[in-house]
Amino acid sequence: MYTPPAFREDRLERLLPLMRAPRLALLACHGPEGVPLVSLLPLLTDGRVILGHLARANPQAAALRAAGRAIALFQGAEGYISPSSYPSKAEHHRVVPTWNYEAVHAEGPVEIVEDAARLRALVSDLTDHHEAARPAPWRVEDAPEPFIAGQLKGILGVVLTIERLTGKRKLSQNRSAEDQAGALAGLGPEAADLAAAMRAVQRGE
Repeated sequence: MYTPPAFREDRLERLLPLMRAPRLALLACHGPEGVPLVSLLPLLTDGRVILGHLARANPQAAALRAAGRAIALFQGAEGYISPSSYPSKAEHHRVVPTWNYEAVHAEGPVEIVEDAARLRALVSDLTDHHEAARPAPWRVEDAPEPFIAGQLKGILGVVLTIERLTGKRKLSQNRSAEDQAGALAGLGPEAADLAAAMRAVQRGE
């Protein structure tokens, strides 16, 4: 990922919340025909390893085994920034549209998990993470044991050990304070997450 100094983010305390947010991530690896294979997956991480699972029938499983390495791509807040929102437009018109966003790439060796006990634990951890905020969290144990055992036979676990993290928060840091304020003012209510991220960067967070 291209990360100019103004946008690079190396602080784990900033990257980890982006990686643990309830959004689908991308898991990519080298494919057999020279083209990357990519799957959209819910992933869970503690900052050291990334856990997930994919369908046993997914051809990426074989590619992950063969490649031995993968990269997980996490995306945070994102949205379009119109040049019309910059006060500097009225001064010199030397402005163009852009897209603000947050992203984290995590790269490292990957393991495919088939052991039933490890796979069940992995699925339970992932489920517990996403159910934690619900008033009545669902647990894997809530379903009949034979049903869960059958479901586990159809998936494979994925464990990626993080060797390199690359973070990027492109949130108008390269603009003047006036243009940053204008960009914020130009965001609609649908971009509340992006506005919050931009304000956090302005506060040095």
